[in-house]
Amino acid sequence: MRTLIKNATVVLPTETLRAGVVIEGQKIAEVDPAPQLRVDETIDALGLHLIPGVIDDQVHFREPGLTHKEDIAHASRACAKGGVTTFLEMPNTKPTTTTCDRLADKLTLAAGESRVNFGFYIGATGANLLELKAAQRSPGIKIFIGSSTGDLLVDEQEALEHIFAETTLPICAHCEDEATVRANAARLAGTTDVADHSKIRDHAAAFIATKRAFDLARRHRHRFHLLHVSTGDEVDLLADHAGLLTAEACPHHLLFSTADYARLGTLVQMNPSLKTVGDNEKIWQGLRDGLLQVVATDHAPHTLEEKLLPYPQSPSGLPAVENSLALMLDQASRGRCTLRQIVHWMCEAPARVWDFVDKGRIEPGYDADLVLVDLNKEQQVLNGEQLTKCRWSPWHGETLRGWPVRTWVLGQQVFQDGRVDDSVRGQEARFDHSLGGYWG
Repeated sequence: MRTLIKNATVVLPTETLRAGVVIEGQKIAEVDPAPQLRVDETIDALGLHLIPGVIDDQVHFREPGLTHKEDIAHASRACAKGGVTTFLEMPNTKPTTTTCDRLADKLTLAAGESRVNFGFYIGATGANLLELKAAQRSPGIKIFIGSSTGDLLVDEQEALEHIFAETTLPICAHCEDEATVRANAARLAGTTDVADHSKIRDHAAAFIATKRAFDLARRHRHRFHLLHVSTGDEVDLLADHAGLLTAEACPHHLLFSTADYARLGTLVQMNPSLKTVGDNEKIWQGLRDGLLQVVATDHAPHTLEEKLLPYPQSPSGLPAVENSLALMLDQASRGRCTLRQIVHWMCEAPARVWDFVDKGRIEPGYDADLVLVDLNKEQQVLNGEQLTKCRWSPWHGETLRGWPVRTWVLGQQVFQDGRVDDSVRGQEARFDHSLGGYWG
């Protein structure tokens, strides 16, 4: 079966041009202004842009163990709607993904349920070094340097030294200094003001833990990716380590600030916490300057009932996976970035950071993970239309300009005209860590 997508404006690795793209089976077979291959089906995409499928390298889909909040079936449907064709999921499920057997169990589960492609990190503890060294079917190791509970919190220096020195998979980390957070929490004990969340998980907490992780990565010459940068101070640290580490920003740290607590309350409570408008701007500039390479969501849903509990009983995290591309396209319509930059941050760069095989660009031989976007489409984000299981969004009521309208996963059309094809299944992503990452 061959399908031609014609008349689209195609965002390629080095240029953007009007071209036809031929899909054959699971692959891109031809990219040319005048395709030569004979096809079985033609789709006219005049007026639309064709981009690679988004790779979201940081999500929490809650399965197993927390499926009242989210599960792979619902979340992957939300991905398809949002133009996300591949996700990488974090290990803090119940049970945690801290052994090779549990990693294999998750991969098997996703193969049966996920409408898009998938991969899973293995989580570090203070006592699972052998499992981390043995893991293979994974993009990398996730460490919670602060901001976790149970065995996923790795705060002891000796354990961190061993992980950075003795493992080979790339490492990513949530960086908030546990001692700083606890001291701030003790000082503000008894508060019920959600705005104090940003005083408890403050700039110092992020900066201290990030500096600690950078020191470990540099000394042990270990590939390291900093998750969800929330402060301008961290951007300055990245400038001092340019070319040695990679990092990412999340839409909520680009678009929300501490000023939004008054309007949205616990709906925008997350870890790392919101910071100032000045921090937002510094992170935007860091993306534009190439100090941060990736935009990902940290999709972390809770039920609306849970989120509306009074602080500090309310949990941290918010859903974003089905709106992240639209949010960024809307920013492009406002002149804050370009479509070319969005494709780099959300498609090409995550593929390179995590050594994906055949993903992240539109090129013959690459997987046919593709998204048609309408840069002029205006649509409201509405809670009642969300496909994520928690059925709410902190952007409820906002009108965004620029939306994905059609999504293919491995050559299979999984989303069109507001509908997800639930017969489609993605596949386990493949990683070749000999590629060496972003600068490999």
